[in-house]
Amino acid sequence: MSNDNKIKIALIFGGQSTEHDISCISAATVAAALSKDKYDITYIGITKEGHWLLVEDPSDLSSETWKDNTKRAIISPDSDHNLIIRDGDDLEVRKIDVAFPVLHGLYGEDGTIQGLFEMAHIPYVGCGHLASAVTMDKLFTKIIVDNIDIEQAKYVGVRAYELSDIEKVADKVEAERVYPMFIKPSCAGSSVGITKAKDRKELIEGLKKAADVDSKILVEETINGREIECAVYGYGDNAFATGVGEIKAAAEFYDFDAKYNNEDSLTIMDPELPEGKVEEIRNKALGIYKACDCFGMARVDFFLENGTNRVVFNEINAIPGHTSISMYPMLMDRAGHKLTDYLDGLIQMAYERHPQKQ
Repeated sequence: MSNDNKIKIALIFGGQSTEHDISCISAATVAAALSKDKYDITYIGITKEGHWLLVEDPSDLSSETWKDNTKRAIISPDSDHNLIIRDGDDLEVRKIDVAFPVLHGLYGEDGTIQGLFEMAHIPYVGCGHLASAVTMDKLFTKIIVDNIDIEQAKYVGVRAYELSDIEKVADKVEAERVYPMFIKPSCAGSSVGITKAKDRKELIEGLKKAADVDSKILVEETINGREIECAVYGYGDNAFATGVGEIKAAAEFYDFDAKYNNEDSLTIMDPELPEGKVEEIRNKALGIYKACDCFGMARVDFFLENGTNRVVFNEINAIPGHTSISMYPMLMDRAGHKLTDYLDGLIQMAYERHPQKQ
């Protein structure tokens, strides 16, 4: 197949969030699985400083070497589907058929880059700008889930500007929640900036740490239970939920280090759960996915509470990780959907959302 007959994809990775390095690893996984017979791929790495660089060797994706590139690769907001390559004073224009963001966290998973694709009328993989924004924002996700009768941890929302009188904030939180409690930045992924407070001193320290990451903070009751995850794929009436997997964290909770740096953390496929709980989790995952207007893919996380077996919603991720330990591709594979096949499906769905651009 000639390059002219291939679908021209811009695979975008890296980014300015705290999950930059994980995004690079996910992108390497996705790049290796995309058929080079079907797709003509341009790789765009976004540095932590926000510079968009052309990556000419896909083997560089999960290493630091691509950041030494000097060619810039910038998607134009004009509706001509153009990617502008700048090498010093020389300019090259490439057409893009589909954008494939493999970005985690702020400025990639939060609706910002999706808005650029919408402005440029470029079909793109994954959730739209609204779904991306609300699922990235834990506080607003909770507001949505409050309205669909699905149980979740009770919470208090705090704005960073309120911390100018942090003792007053602590009074407010303590009036509504009991220790221990979790403090989370509202818009951060991979459990970055999350702490667990057992007393007022740790609450204040946790609020300050979360405020370093985001301007909105979520303080939640502690749910003691098993951590269960479910993959959802598709859109509308064709969306489906896979079976479930369980996370057994090596630390007190599944923070960034426990997730990526501690080999004792385990992922278990098809864990043994009480009768009916797998189907309950699948149904709730699908309900949350649709309520948040998700499209393409997302991973939905729950707790199965100790002692009660209550299914309690935790969070949803619109661009789930695709590292060697990531749950989403494992769950999809277990459900009979190989990575190469479901990536093809995601690209086809991008066209289905923008049929006039095929």
